[in-house]
Amino acid sequence: MTRFAAVDLGASSGRVMLAELSGGLRLTEAHRFPNGPVRVAGRLHWDILGLYREILAGLRAAGPVSSIGVDSWAVDYGLLDESGALLGNPVHYRDDRTQGVAEHVAAQVGAAALYETSGLQVLPFNTLYQLLADRLDGAATMLLIPDLIGYWLTGELGAEVTNASTTGLLDVRTRAWALPLAERLGLPAGLFPPLRQPGEDAGGLRPDVAAEIGWSAPVRAVASHDTASAVAAVPASGPAFAYISCGTWSLAGVELPGPVLTQESRAANFTNEAGVDGTVRYLRNVMGLWLLQECLRAWPGSDLRELLKAAAGERPFAAVVNPDEPVFLPPGDMPARIAAECRRTGQRPPSSPAAFTRCVLESLALGHRLAVRQAMELSGREVEVVHLVGGGSRNELLCRLTADACELPVVAGPAEATTFGNVLVQARAAGLVSDLEEMRSLVAASEPLRRYEPSGDGAAWREAAARL
Repeated sequence: MTRFAAVDLGASSGRVMLAELSGGLRLTEAHRFPNGPVRVAGRLHWDILGLYREILAGLRAAGPVSSIGVDSWAVDYGLLDESGALLGNPVHYRDDRTQGVAEHVAAQVGAAALYETSGLQVLPFNTLYQLLADRLDGAATMLLIPDLIGYWLTGELGAEVTNASTTGLLDVRTRAWALPLAERLGLPAGLFPPLRQPGEDAGGLRPDVAAEIGWSAPVRAVASHDTASAVAAVPASGPAFAYISCGTWSLAGVELPGPVLTQESRAANFTNEAGVDGTVRYLRNVMGLWLLQECLRAWPGSDLRELLKAAAGERPFAAVVNPDEPVFLPPGDMPARIAAECRRTGQRPPSSPAAFTRCVLESLALGHRLAVRQAMELSGREVEVVHLVGGGSRNELLCRLTADACELPVVAGPAEATTFGNVLVQARAAGLVSDLEEMRSLVAASEPLRRYEPSGDGAAWREAAARL
């Protein structure tokens, strides 16, 4: 059988995709469902049981396949007790419970020593900080979101390495749990399950699950951090590329054979995360299309296509903001926060939704520019082209602005890069694909790609970048 099911959980929606491999790769959406935070008693959670119910509905709709793979966003987790029962709904990474924890850890361990171990950028929601802010009474095992779903499907415990590398608790050199660091911080070693590599068997479906969906198949560990799957599907033909996996977040960087752990890398807040086949995803998080998504929530009834069309005609660089300011992280009235940030930096705030949209996309393109150029400088990797994948690749204005900002050609697509990476790791485990190079060639042959050349107005972008 050459059919595979990919469970892909994003921060705003989830879906089960059916992939068929026959000459090329064809994707069909079996089921899509919303995903969003639920606030209970002042704490922001994921509705993980609701997500699991929708996953089962999607697998039922997909029908029999040769294997199943699960990917999701990073850092968040569920805690199990000794019996394997979930102790509580996973907390959403945008919750504020970790305020001050990163500073406490840096004071206790040392920022340089922490980076030397994990190679991870400092983000307030890293798993390490969440665990230290959590109540671990009765907790026997920590499972990141894809591993938790996999456990419910199979009954088998494990932690896939690409997602584990986002926790701050994986040794970036050995790709093993950094147990001395965990124990120094008071985190019991038993919390961390055995590690799995992309492509490894994660177990067969439990009999009750198979009965509920009407068929059975093995579950494969894929590159379960959605960005790791997306980068595996970048349709590059050689190493001289940068990538931007653009959706709610933009993850921008380069693929390397090993980590970069210099003082300069730590100061620039770059991260070294595990990729497929021992590669390192050397990147930095940029706030991403979250800014525009939250603006749209504040403008009920707005049509995104019309907004983008109008934004293209707005005056360039009327106002730009640093998209990574912490004020933009929580949900809420995004236009008001952007306006306040413009006033704080001595700029006139945008005066219409189209002007806000232009501000957001130019600011995001500037964030892409900074991340790509710093990744090149810090890693020594030459870059000839930027591959922009994920949902943002459908945004023509953003792609054009990113090419201009980076002063490099941008190849946009595929929008479904995460799903492609998920199913191609499964296909390789089934012996249908040989290596990462063939996986990427198959994506390039299966998907229409669009190339954007820079306009040549680099001076204007350099001047705008200096304002941030």
